[in-house]
Amino acid sequence: MRTITRLSILLALALPARLFAGEIFGSITENGKPVGESVKIEITAANKSSYTDTTDKFGAYRVFVKEKGKCTFTIYYKEQTASAELFSYDKSLRYDWILEAKEGTYTLRRK
Repeated sequence: MRTITRLSILLALALPARLFAGEIFGSITENGKPVGESVKIEITAANKSSYTDTTDKFGAYRVFVKEKGKCTFTIYYKEQTASAELFSYDKSLRYDWILEAKEGTYTLRRK
C-alpha cells in the first residue's frame, strides 16, 4: 500500500503544471470578422501573473491559466488596448469577444 501511495505522489509531482491549469479559449471579432492573425492577448490573474498568446488567422486564442478566480483579459490591437474581466477555473472555459470601436477607442464585450 505504501508503494502505491508513494508512486501516486511521485506521479502527481512529475505531471506538468499545464494539466492542472484552467484553459481559457475563444475568438475575437470586429464588425463580424476575425481580428486576424498575430494579435497579442494577455490574461492577468489577481496575483499579477500574466499569460500571453496571439490569435490565429481566425481570431482564435488559447491560454492555460494556473490561478483560479477573477482575471483581466487585454487585447493589443492597432496600437490600442481594450480590457475586460473574466474568470478562470480548473476546467476549460470559452470566452468569445466582440471588439468595438467607439469614438476612436476600442472596447471589448462578451459575445
